[in-house]
Amino acid sequence: MDSKYRLGIDAGGTFTDFVLAEQTGGSRLYKTLSTPADPTQAIRNGLALIAEDLGVALEEIIPNCDLCINGTTVGLNALIQHKGARTGLICTAGHEDSIEIRNGHKEDGYRYDAEYPPAVMLVPRNLRKGVRERVLSNGAIRTPMQEDDVREACRAFIEKGVESVAISFVWSVLRPEHERRAAEIVREMMPDTQVTVGSELYPQVREYTRTSTAITNAYLGPILKSYVTAVDAYFRSLGAKSPVRYFQSNGGLAVGEIMADRSVYAINSGPASAPRAGLHVTEPFDGKNVITVDMGGTSFDITLTYDGVTNLSKNIDFLRYRIGVPMIQVETLGAGGGSIGWIDEMGLLQMGPQSAGSDPGPACYSRGGVEPTTTDVNLALGYLSPEGLVGGRLPLDKTKAEQAIRTKIATPLNLSLEKAAYGMFTIVNANMVNGIRRVSIERGYDPRDFVLVCAGGATGAHITAIAREMGITRIIVPKLASGLCAFGQIISDVKYNHMATCPVRLDSDEAYERVNALFRQIEDEGRPRLRSDGFTDDRIHIQRSLEMRYVGQVHECTVDVETFDINADTVERLKDAFHRRHEQLYTYSEPNNTVEVVNIESTLYGVVSKPGTIPLAAGGDTDAALKGTRMAIFSREGERIRTPVYDGTRLGAGDRIEGPAIIEEVTTTVVVEPGWTADLHESGSYVITASK
Repeated sequence: MDSKYRLGIDAGGTFTDFVLAEQTGGSRLYKTLSTPADPTQAIRNGLALIAEDLGVALEEIIPNCDLCINGTTVGLNALIQHKGARTGLICTAGHEDSIEIRNGHKEDGYRYDAEYPPAVMLVPRNLRKGVRERVLSNGAIRTPMQEDDVREACRAFIEKGVESVAISFVWSVLRPEHERRAAEIVREMMPDTQVTVGSELYPQVREYTRTSTAITNAYLGPILKSYVTAVDAYFRSLGAKSPVRYFQSNGGLAVGEIMADRSVYAINSGPASAPRAGLHVTEPFDGKNVITVDMGGTSFDITLTYDGVTNLSKNIDFLRYRIGVPMIQVETLGAGGGSIGWIDEMGLLQMGPQSAGSDPGPACYSRGGVEPTTTDVNLALGYLSPEGLVGGRLPLDKTKAEQAIRTKIATPLNLSLEKAAYGMFTIVNANMVNGIRRVSIERGYDPRDFVLVCAGGATGAHITAIAREMGITRIIVPKLASGLCAFGQIISDVKYNHMATCPVRLDSDEAYERVNALFRQIEDEGRPRLRSDGFTDDRIHIQRSLEMRYVGQVHECTVDVETFDINADTVERLKDAFHRRHEQLYTYSEPNNTVEVVNIESTLYGVVSKPGTIPLAAGGDTDAALKGTRMAIFSREGERIRTPVYDGTRLGAGDRIEGPAIIEEVTTTVVVEPGWTADLHESGSYVITASK
């Protein structure tokens, strides 16, 4: 199909970003305020901006898009606010409370806190129904499933208005027929109810993880189904010729039908595309070690990519709920442009995690907000233009910003306005630096070995201050920074994870063949899905991994391997990869110990063609881009310095800006602190380096 465009949409807590890329090269960025009460309204508003800018009807744009991609916070917001569907659980009798027992686990930092409240249960106790059945750990059926128990559970669910049902039995990964038959009964008796089968969603060992993942999926399923149905219908009404793709938290795309069934993959949908975008913008500079930071209106998201590979998390607690499926490892903080400054009971200044969001928003938005936020601070420090954000479409009131800071922070702490504002700026930066330390230093990486990539509309005002604190000397700020996650979506591939349990010791031909057969089985299941989505075999790529451990260990580690048959000749390659990974994680290995496989996974990619790029035109006259000067503060003393302000749209490739300086792009502002230099590269990114 001939097409002109590709559209990426990233819905954040405050802004929704749109990137429209032309297949021949060049991208356009648009922003509109998010509408949490009706997320589809923000999409309508943003598409209206695109139509107005291009001067053509949407019905002429959308049919000319080969892909329309949506990253959404709908699932995340529902989980945060506990506004998911009314969910019931069908489980093995006697295991109704496993999600509350939680393997005896308590979050780090609260292990010995007797007053720490328990997590809110997504399925209340009266909606957890036990069924008499039992499969043993060797796969033998000890107790056949009593179908009347399932029917009794359904009758109770109907009476209680249950909208979604999760099914998870003990050792169902070895004998899934009990769960499948239970699902058939539920669908017969409750035809309008969504059903999540644990052994199909997460077919791996660990009952608590599988049950919790199934419950979370069921809890979010109806919410995601309603959302994707509305979005798909809207795009079809505009003449879309291919289905909307949705961005998954595993870093790939999926069609709406899959997203509704596997809604747990939508939890971290938005920030999961940041690593792909970060690698893309560092390609011209041979960057493979990348820390990408994305500061929007509500949160600050951090991802780390080492040697071109981004860490994936499995079997983790996310918002206090155990999730087993793979997710891009994202550290999220309540540190965004809307983060509120406040004074705690000890009289100490704090920033966030509570946020003013987009409604009412920061005080300077003049939408009813009275609390001082990070955006108010950046305005008071002279970093942001009083003319407003998003090219002036969102005007800012500096008087209201300063009044909020003075009333809520400066006066109570007996500080000048300038010192209070810079103190707030310093604290929110410290919060972000601590988050970066958690994904780097605390995991054995030296942040000084990484390039810091700036994403998000608010990050540019903080990026040099953050890098200075971390000892990072090189920063990449793309002109598309404020929509970098949306851009990451349009250069990402379709991606599906297929898993299986395979408990075998790697010591016999029988074990090798069992692993090979399971890999072939799950890959044969996955290929038809990609073929039906239009991918030919030459555009389907497979990546394998195994969860392995030494015999006697409790926990396993994930080892990525190439696609090859395991036999007596190749098994040593597999064992060596495990030994190296074990030593990397735990500082030691046991080459003489027996290695066993617990779970296997194949990730199937449908490789998507990438839009072209157009090099930025050469510059040469930075004076022509100089808009004027602004008094800005760069130190805790609160001294204002006359700082040049440049129009980023008038800068070209090769232009150099010495700090202190402020560069204003249409949707972001880049603050170049004293001691830093910004060089604009032809790829459309500012390379900011620290003076030696």
